[in-house]
Amino acid sequence: MPDVRPEPGRFSVSCILALDLGTTTGWALRSPDGLITSGTVSFRPGRFDGGGMRYLRFTNWLTELDRLSGPIAAIWFEEVRRHVGTDSAHVFGGLLATLTSWAELRGIPYGGAPVGTIKKHATGKGNADKAAMIAAARARGFSPADDNEADAIAILHWAIETNGGLA
Repeated sequence: MPDVRPEPGRFSVSCILALDLGTTTGWALRSPDGLITSGTVSFRPGRFDGGGMRYLRFTNWLTELDRLSGPIAAIWFEEVRRHVGTDSAHVFGGLLATLTSWAELRGIPYGGAPVGTIKKHATGKGNADKAAMIAAARARGFSPADDNEADAIAILHWAIETNGGLA
């Protein structure tokens, strides 16, 4: 995995993207001026879409986000090692492959953070449930629409506060 640490002194002023990958992807972005925005985006396929359309839409979304808010200096995502369902595992794998190839093409460092690490950092409990993650985001002053956005907010704060797990 590439080293996602920007040059010394740049981490605090760079654009960082955090993602909770899934059909409904949660995202949080810290712009170079320190403003944090977050939300969710759906990559649910349409009725007449081919199998790869969700990944093409994800690629286009990343490109537009980078163009409008970037340049993105680093990307962090929730590294899920176990999925409840086969379909969610396939979607996660496809989105992760799309994300990493997109980042590689642009020279953007990326890294995954284990689910338990993110949950423990956000709530103090490595097996926190969805409600606890939403409550933790609200305690930081955010109003997440769902647990996907709350997880992305938690990933972003973990990355900033631990320098990507190195602090």
